[in-house]
Amino acid sequence: MRQTERAIFDMHRGLPVLLRDEQGDTLVHPVESLTHGGLQQFRAICPDGIELLLTRHRLAAMSRRIIDESAALAIPLPVSPEQLLRLAAHRGQVLAGDAVLGECSASARVALRMLRRARALPAAIAARVPAQRAAVAEAEVREGRLLRVRCEEAAALCCGAPPRLIRAGEARVPLGEAGDCRFVLFRESGGLHEHVAVLIGDSARWPEAVPVRLHCACLTGDVFGSQRCDCGEQLQRGIAAISAQGGGILLYLAQEGRGIGLGNKLRVYCLQDEGLDTIDADRTIGFGDDERDFRIAHDILASIGVTRITLLTNNPAKIAALRSAGTEVANRQPLFGLLTSHNRRYLTAMADRHGHLLHALLDEQEEIRPGVAAGAERGLAC
Repeated sequence: MRQTERAIFDMHRGLPVLLRDEQGDTLVHPVESLTHGGLQQFRAICPDGIELLLTRHRLAAMSRRIIDESAALAIPLPVSPEQLLRLAAHRGQVLAGDAVLGECSASARVALRMLRRARALPAAIAARVPAQRAAVAEAEVREGRLLRVRCEEAAALCCGAPPRLIRAGEARVPLGEAGDCRFVLFRESGGLHEHVAVLIGDSARWPEAVPVRLHCACLTGDVFGSQRCDCGEQLQRGIAAISAQGGGILLYLAQEGRGIGLGNKLRVYCLQDEGLDTIDADRTIGFGDDERDFRIAHDILASIGVTRITLLTNNPAKIAALRSAGTEVANRQPLFGLLTSHNRRYLTAMADRHGHLLHALLDEQEEIRPGVAAGAERGLAC
């Protein structure tokens, strides 16, 4: 799978790749990184038959509903990268009545899955490499300027088991909420994402059902204290709660923005400022309600030797995913952050539309008025 992993990394960098299936080669280029020069280079190999690959979520936001997971929109030429990006990600775009939507090829479907795995915007231009340009494409591959991967191998990687993990390093790290802890770094085999297991307390004294928190990275909340969410509060309270119970594990997973990546999360924030809630904003740029894969958490726990846990969560999907993967979730404990005037709308959407168990927080805690000191804000116990 090394070639496919390299291709996903190339997509993450915004580079085109070739996908080969039984019908031949398909050239694919991510839309978010497409420049005028890149479009010219694309057309030097594929001058005609260019399609814009879009997910069903994006098409629904453009008032076109389909059953399949994606579709290919025929693109009349000339077209600019700016026009393509508007079609792929901007709010308020509506397809013309004569717009031609076709079924995605196998390679096109796989390309969108690769983009999701790369945490890139799930939209790309694609075209079959015509026979008269095959030599041009071959020269690009031979010179190392273009990577070719087999469609079935890419599909197996994107739709199969989670990436293999490599235990890449560990060290003692004292934390204010928990004293001495041990940080263990796990790197995905493709090298794109890294996850951290924070081992709190003496593992020999952990409870029989080990307290565990799955915390997905949130740069804005965890590091900068953003009030758009409650992630930073949940992180600190999760560590303190695990320590208070005799120790356990906090898994810090590189799945920013419910698995869409930081760049896309910032796009979503802009859409929220225009009035959309977090779910509709994700769908507007082509994502589903939750793109995370919690099977990676099961694999990390298994490598540490933990099979029975008490999960600190408000998200039933985490429980279901871990149980399906083989981890025994013996108990659930709620874990709330602070409710503020800034994050109430976000938390309400997560409760009402995503099924998070937050109504105790939303129903019992008063909305914080702007200007109230942080010390006066009232939160529920973990």
